[in-house]
Amino acid sequence: MESKIKIFSGTASKYLAEKICKSYGMKLGDSSLQRFSDGEFEPAFNETVRGDFVFIVQSTFQPTENLFELLLMIDAAKRASAYKIVAVIPYMGFARQDRKDKPRVGIGAKLVADLLTAAGVSRVMTMDLHADQIQGFFNVPVDHLFASAIFVPYINSLNLENLIIASPDTGGTKRVSAYAKFLKTGMVICYKSREKANVVGHIQVIGDVEGRDVVLVDDIIDTAGTITKAADMLIEKGARSVRAVATHAVLSGPAYERIEESAIKELIVTDSIPLKRQSDKIKVLTIADLFAEVIEKVHSYKSISSSFIV
Repeated sequence: MESKIKIFSGTASKYLAEKICKSYGMKLGDSSLQRFSDGEFEPAFNETVRGDFVFIVQSTFQPTENLFELLLMIDAAKRASAYKIVAVIPYMGFARQDRKDKPRVGIGAKLVADLLTAAGVSRVMTMDLHADQIQGFFNVPVDHLFASAIFVPYINSLNLENLIIASPDTGGTKRVSAYAKFLKTGMVICYKSREKANVVGHIQVIGDVEGRDVVLVDDIIDTAGTITKAADMLIEKGARSVRAVATHAVLSGPAYERIEESAIKELIVTDSIPLKRQSDKIKVLTIADLFAEVIEKVHSYKSISSSFIV
């Protein structure tokens, strides 16, 4: 007999889980979170999950308690005899710590993978990891989705006559190349040097953007220093317009002010992370339908290859 599917949510991603459930055609599972006076918290399932295929939706953006809440929910589902437990993590925090790039630092992405496995997760579903190799940090299957399935159709709908795709740094070259291929256009690269974390030193453009409508593509937009400097540089180099797409809108520190003051005409993001405030320059595209589709396929043991563009 096929196990019943149930979708639950951590407190940070309830807005997204509700949209996923609506797209799927089912009700969000009943769970709650009790907080103690010292700040400790205890999530609980308010309905049985015994023998069920349980999906828990929670992006692990800051604060870190969002990650710990997810771990506690996985542990609770395991101890309540769930058949399978799938962590649906649209944005995986600490993914930028994917290697030891200087002495005496940890590898945060590997630690998070180990914690999720130790908690009892059966499978992980996520989107646009900062580095593809993070999938190898897990000892359970990982469904790595791409926001290109949403962004590419939107970019096509803009009907830009002189479209060209750009990467705000050399690390995004592979991603931008894939977008350029599907959009049947060229690409340019912005080369940057960093003074320190979150502080961009110098940017230069590799390629010709004269008279072109540029779309910058990135996975994460945090303080927006890199992408806004790149946009301003592209305009200086003769670009007709600059838009940007970024999967995860972390948008910390001076990010909103930088975007408002920059040459970026439009910033398109997903709802993997909720916006802290609204902006006329920022357009949010939902990933709910894509995740609902893949959740159905995973539950039914179907191939998810058709859900990928890049």
